[in-house]
Amino acid sequence: MDRDASNSSESKVRPLGEGEILGVIINFLGFDRARVKCADGNIRICRIPGRFRKRMWFREGDIVVVVPWDFQPESRGDIVWMYTKSDIEKLKAEGLLPKDFDIESLKS
Repeated sequence: MDRDASNSSESKVRPLGEGEILGVIINFLGFDRARVKCADGNIRICRIPGRFRKRMWFREGDIVVVVPWDFQPESRGDIVWMYTKSDIEKLKAEGLLPKDFDIESLKS
């Protein structure tokens, strides 16, 4: 079996599920919470789940997937995924990153 075939760069990026929104981490608030500017224009305070706390390090400017809460959906949510730099490039190439979602302007 060809080793390159199993580790090809053709791997798929995690698509957004129902009720999920792309966002950019603006800043951290402490106690495993971050302020995230979402693609729908809302700024949400999002929890970082325990499964990510020591395994994945978040930084300001990272692209994440946010699931708004059932109550307070405009102001609260949970971070469920973080895209790597290569994933972001693939999202841009596939056209899955919204055109009005300017990453550079959301970082500031």
